[in-house]
Amino acid sequence: MIESILLTATRISTFHLQQPLTNASGFFFARDERLFLVTSRHVLFDEPSRHFPDRIEIELHVNPDNAVESTGFSMPLYDRDGRRNWRQGIDGAGEIDVAVVEIDRTALPETVAYRAFTPQHLAGRFDQVEVGSSLLVVGFPLGFHDQLHHMPVVRQAIVASSFGLRFQGEGYFLTDARTHRGTSGAPVVMRLTGPDFEHRGLPWMLLGVHSARLDVGARDPDQDEALGLNCAWYADILLTLTAH
Repeated sequence: MIESILLTATRISTFHLQQPLTNASGFFFARDERLFLVTSRHVLFDEPSRHFPDRIEIELHVNPDNAVESTGFSMPLYDRDGRRNWRQGIDGAGEIDVAVVEIDRTALPETVAYRAFTPQHLAGRFDQVEVGSSLLVVGFPLGFHDQLHHMPVVRQAIVASSFGLRFQGEGYFLTDARTHRGTSGAPVVMRLTGPDFEHRGLPWMLLGVHSARLDVGARDPDQDEALGLNCAWYADILLTLTAH
């Protein structure tokens, strides 16, 4: 039996025309009857690195009884008029490194197997999460994954800054975890325990969207190790990005 949290994440490949560009992580978020792919905005468009894909491909399981069976599902990033097919966030502090692309459910294989977070999986109150709380980051670091069963891997993390305070005034909090390129867009989750949650098929709280590692500009690479800290954008931005 496949653990539900592993079916929330999907590997993303970006392309320009037929040329492969990068690999990244993403996850599914459902609201009402609509389904979205969530990832980091810089996976879809990043001017500083001149990264301008025109489509992405995600990997889907197509047999609930056999995880070996999968297929690629291509999604254009622009319509015929050149308008982008994704939504990205912004707040008073500037751009938020989170984006969503709506998935046409009617185009999915009939037997597709996935799990999606919903608004009910978001943190209701910031005081529900304490600094030092144990987290998981579910993704595809450097593209690494179970290539036979097409499953992501998880890395352990902890909340490394006050979850109730926007770090440096930005829309993210810090995690302490070992991460790599390719993890961008991964869900950052905390396990829900207790009798109230045991009946849930997906007993996890979605706290954030992993974006990038943080470092100190003055760090001496010969003397100082990397901080091992990362920024995770608060997942409640998804309520804005998935609104009609």
